[in-house]
Amino acid sequence: MRELCRRQFARGLRLAAGLLTAALLLAQASPAFAYVAFVSNEKGNTVSVIDTDTWTVTKTIKVGQRPRGIAFTRDGKFVMVAVGDDDTIQVIDAKKMEVVDTLPSGPDPELFAQDAAGKTLYVANENDNTVTVLDLEKRVRIGDVQVGVEPEGMMLSPDGKILICTSETTNMAHFIDTATRKIVANVLVDARPRYAEFKTDGSELWVSAEIGGTVSIIDPAKREVTGKIKFAVPGLRSEAIQPVGISLTKDGKTGFVALGPANRVAVVDGATHEVKKYLLVGQRVWHMEFTPDEKYLLVTNGVSNDVSVIDVAAQKVIKTIQVGELPWGITIAQP
Repeated sequence: MRELCRRQFARGLRLAAGLLTAALLLAQASPAFAYVAFVSNEKGNTVSVIDTDTWTVTKTIKVGQRPRGIAFTRDGKFVMVAVGDDDTIQVIDAKKMEVVDTLPSGPDPELFAQDAAGKTLYVANENDNTVTVLDLEKRVRIGDVQVGVEPEGMMLSPDGKILICTSETTNMAHFIDTATRKIVANVLVDARPRYAEFKTDGSELWVSAEIGGTVSIIDPAKREVTGKIKFAVPGLRSEAIQPVGISLTKDGKTGFVALGPANRVAVVDGATHEVKKYLLVGQRVWHMEFTPDEKYLLVTNGVSNDVSVIDVAAQKVIKTIQVGELPWGITIAQP
């Protein structure tokens, strides 16, 4: 009887081991997480929804006129999109995939930034040279900050104490104290600054200059430019190289810069600021976003109406996804 029990127990262990092995193999064959990307299509007045398991568009959501800046709320339940020609921020339910609310803004909102708690939203209004401050819980406007001409890039410092706003025509990065809502410093950069990105540790601020063709490296503590990244793509005129979107890895070791009509994404060493390579993507690459695990970088290509998928480790383009007309911004989260 004991021998029979031992044999049955052994068979049970072998069966369990087999099931565990099968489960592990299945897990290795499948992505650890499935993510969903929302892409704003500026001319199509839609938002395309991409499933990152299949790299296909699963839904197209009709929104207002000229959607550009786009981001998930901190809880991942909603997606906010700046609808420029409607002078508002529309709110999409991420599960229902439909517009369920609107938030106030100034005229022609373009990009925005939200605090870590998801309670405050800062919106750059391109047409009246202000940043609107919104209380997201009450869904009301609680203030405005006067900035330079044509504000666009918006980024909060990692500690949330400083808001960066870039003004395209004034050619400045404005440092705004979030407690007082006052400008505490103005840093001059090259022509038409479009976007700003902090390193995760707050040690550097990168600001792209579309017409200047550079990325300025700013010391946030000293509030001064300490270096510049310049680009040279063989066979292209310098005026075709127009930096816009920037994405930095969490460890700060690698930066990716979208070069607009150059149809390239530059891969930059985060320590030396040297350009390591250029990745050929679609036409007029604009903004980009990492998947939360940083395995992939998705970039919007406005003229070719598609999204390129970059394998971050391999530093190569692995997929192109057709979306709506003139894709502009992108946001990604786990549903």
